[in-house]
Amino acid sequence: AGQEREGGPRATPLSMLRASLGRRAVARWAGGATGRRVRSTQSAVDQPDESVHEMLQQTCKDFVEAQLKPIASEIDKNHRFPKEIVAQMAELGLMGVAIPEEYGGTGMDCLAYAIAMEEISAGCASTGVIMSVNNSLYCDPVMRYGDHEQKLKWLVPFASGEKLGCFGLSEPGNGSDAAAASTTATLDGDHWVLDGTKAWITNAHDAHAAVVIATTDKTLKHKGLSAFLVEAGTPGFSLGKKEDKLGIRASSTGNLIFENCRIPKENMLGPPGAGFKIAMSTLDGGRIGIAAQALGIARASLETAAHYAQTRKTFNAPIAKHQAIQFMLADMAMRYESSRLLTHRAAKLKDAKLPYTKEAAMAKLAASEAATANAHACIQVLGGMGYVTEMPAERYYRDARITEIYEGTSEIQRLVIAGQILKEYPA
Repeated sequence: AGQEREGGPRATPLSMLRASLGRRAVARWAGGATGRRVRSTQSAVDQPDESVHEMLQQTCKDFVEAQLKPIASEIDKNHRFPKEIVAQMAELGLMGVAIPEEYGGTGMDCLAYAIAMEEISAGCASTGVIMSVNNSLYCDPVMRYGDHEQKLKWLVPFASGEKLGCFGLSEPGNGSDAAAASTTATLDGDHWVLDGTKAWITNAHDAHAAVVIATTDKTLKHKGLSAFLVEAGTPGFSLGKKEDKLGIRASSTGNLIFENCRIPKENMLGPPGAGFKIAMSTLDGGRIGIAAQALGIARASLETAAHYAQTRKTFNAPIAKHQAIQFMLADMAMRYESSRLLTHRAAKLKDAKLPYTKEAAMAKLAASEAATANAHACIQVLGGMGYVTEMPAERYYRDARITEIYEGTSEIQRLVIAGQILKEYPA
């Protein structure tokens, strides 16, 4: 069920799977022994089918085992953007999971996105955040707020994975205070002129375009913010240095710098003054993606610890027989499972078009803290082996830490949750 667009019909995830992962994965995706053909169309959103989610999950697992895990350590060590992996993920339909097929996406739901994000991140959290930013922070706001012409230009090639997007909200001086944007956009005839700097932007050095939040009317404070679509390479748009980070080192992070950057008037996303609303709603959805990324790290930490505990022996017995180790494994499993339930709940609420701000914040908070705690416990179970790069535990530990910071710190999540609770239970 391909669609006609420039360059010919777009192959479906099903046909791409045939080329990328072979008959075994395709059999799972297409219904296995039952012969029932499963398509990743919008009907999967309207009538969620658990078997579709299970097949997507298994396909992602196969991809991670065959393609991603073997290079995860190398791309982390060398700070290398995994271009070849991102291209394969595009073929699988993972760069626009919840975007309708008519706009280049896979046409599945937010729960499918969360499931896929967890699996990819369990293999490599760097690759997970590359996927997350393109899906949650770039494609989602363009899908929700763009007009048809904008979607054809700014969404189709990004949801299909031909191009990569990023999201510019944070600035060197505003951090968690999103409304205090000092980047300005001034109307000059048929163009907007952008001036300012966006900081800590994931995918900065590899993205082809950015959704940028800028101030169009300082007198209106947060109601004076607007959103814009800016193409990489536009005169006046440059990048700062690539940050040397503790973790998620295969993804690029840097500043977006605008100096008299002129963009066409039609590049405004949504109406004037809608920037803060666009940013906040985008972050709500983004938190589901980061929660799923954190789940991947938390589960990978648990799996590594459980496997090691059953093969490493002390006092003539596997250390898994020792009560102290069992207690740690139990706590790791509890943190992972409970966080996963919160994440899937938030995703299902979004799919049902119900309010999910509180639930997304809860999921992101719980899953990010679970990732950090599980990675810490994983190193403890492995002992000295957890502290060396021969094992992935130290990478999990480094990667987990950022999940408590980006797309809203843990402290901000608690403020969001408390604010929603006080509305639910008025005095």
